[in-house]
Amino acid sequence: MPLLDMSLEEMRGYCPTREEPEDFDAFWTGTLEEARAHDLDAVFKPVDSGLETLDVFDLTFSGFNGDRIKGWYMRPRGARAPLPGVVEYIGYGGGRSLPLDWLAFPSAGFAYLVMDTRGQGSVFLRGDTPDMPNGANPFAPGFMTQGILDPETYYYRRVYVDAARAVEAIRSRGEVDAARIAVTGVSQGGALSVSTAGLMPDVAVCMPDVPFLSNFRRAVEITPRDPYPEIARYLKVHREKIDKVFKTLSYFDGMNFAARMKAEALYSVGVMDTVCPASTVFASYNHVSGPKDIKVYYYNDHEGGGPDHLMEKITYLRRRWLL
Repeated sequence: MPLLDMSLEEMRGYCPTREEPEDFDAFWTGTLEEARAHDLDAVFKPVDSGLETLDVFDLTFSGFNGDRIKGWYMRPRGARAPLPGVVEYIGYGGGRSLPLDWLAFPSAGFAYLVMDTRGQGSVFLRGDTPDMPNGANPFAPGFMTQGILDPETYYYRRVYVDAARAVEAIRSRGEVDAARIAVTGVSQGGALSVSTAGLMPDVAVCMPDVPFLSNFRRAVEITPRDPYPEIARYLKVHREKIDKVFKTLSYFDGMNFAARMKAEALYSVGVMDTVCPASTVFASYNHVSGPKDIKVYYYNDHEGGGPDHLMEKITYLRRRWLL
């Protein structure tokens, strides 16, 4: 596994110019307003999970266009309110699976919501949320070029809105402290953490791990492993669509959301990452203007800090919120 990117010293100073459309804020304000015209209607159905220390709920709420999104909500059994909350988003191709896959944060004392990703969950960790309105069942990738010729139709417009509404869903719980919400996730989940913190300035903490969907043009040009090469393969055939594709992607670039983030940020990066190159992670991180830190795992690929970094995140939140 070679070093394929810039040196670490170069990346620490790498802050590329953002290719941001003039109507970026208007686009996302209008998109969220359309979604909020639908009742959130968050339904928490208790589940007998066999877990003696946690209460588990099968969650359904309204995301983009009112489409029903699945997730799990979990809380420590017997814990006293108000509880700080953690919303987690899942990596590319994965789904919500079973509650047993998500024990760390609720076991550490947090109210916890993990969001299923529409249309995904057929590569690892099965999913349960179809991609509406066409009712497409959870299927195997790729997703990167679905609707890519127009930001209105691009797949991630729907997913970014779902992610923002997941925060609204956890805040609907009476035992959750709405002022103490953290968002987190690995890879695609890290990207959704950044977009959510950019769209919702009252999120308190953003903890993206080896985040995806940032600095698109560089990522597409240097990354050897999917998913970014899905875009390169598309453009190999649709040669005349290059400008239009990257124009659409500018509405979804993590750098643009990072620049709007008000949350405290704790990033992680694998310097030998061949899926989300380290420079593209630093491109997002270096645009965050508020309090921030990044944990660097020099000899790691896309697994980043793994369980060591999960412990870093739990410790960070417990210290910050005096748990």
